[in-house]
Amino acid sequence: MYLNQFNVINDQVVEIKTAVVHRFQMGDVDDPDLYAAQPLWEWQQSEMGQWVMNHAVDQPEWHRQTDHLTYGYSYIVTAKLTAKDYTYWILKWGS
Repeated sequence: MYLNQFNVINDQVVEIKTAVVHRFQMGDVDDPDLYAAQPLWEWQQSEMGQWVMNHAVDQPEWHRQTDHLTYGYSYIVTAKLTAKDYTYWILKWGS
């Protein structure tokens, strides 16, 4: 999933895409955000995570949703990337 947006950077119009760059599931726990910290940290330290953190236009964001099928939680990390960086990401790690 991605959304298109256009920003002006250095007097040039640059296409910005918002992409889901990581996702994972979490079981039914008392404090899901506390338990999600480790998988988020591990992703951030991975090759893909470091690349996204260095190339994202804004700070990447994580989002939590209740997974009614498993009674757990679903987490996604979204990042805003320039069209050029989005193309690189999708070729190297995208699905």
